[in-house]
Amino acid sequence: MYFIKDKKNVLIAALIAAVVFMAVGYAAFATTLNINGKATIDSNWDVEITGITSTHTGTASDKTAPTFTKTTATFDSTLVAPGDSSEYTITVENKGNIDAKLDSYTLTSEDGDTQSPAIAYTKVSQPAEGSTLAAGESTTFVVKATYDSSITEVPSVKIS
Repeated sequence: MYFIKDKKNVLIAALIAAVVFMAVGYAAFATTLNINGKATIDSNWDVEITGITSTHTGTASDKTAPTFTKTTATFDSTLVAPGDSSEYTITVENKGNIDAKLDSYTLTSEDGDTQSPAIAYTKVSQPAEGSTLAAGESTTFVVKATYDSSITEVPSVKIS
């Protein structure tokens, strides 16, 4: 009988060891995994006007030197005789680190609605609408102001 009791104790000890071993094994396999991450946007949008130059035809000249800011180019041309013209080349640079989509640009007058029928503005050249200006690159827009050569009298409205 003592022999059977001994076997029982060994069996109980073995079962307890197995339960402990299984608990440790379960704990090892039931570990929670933590995944930590971080994303940072490091883009810089910086498209700006970086220069403006002028050329003239006939007796045209700059009334004042053309100027520019990051988003505006301004010129004031004097057109003396029919056929005179002033052409302005505006340089735009992408100083950022992401490509920029060029949609369009707008010609506006500082004098509001004052428009002389004798002065015509034309967009001589510009990047194609919807084109991309790559980071670090530049492009130009060319605008021309022309005194209509078919005019035979000085118009009453002289500003446009």
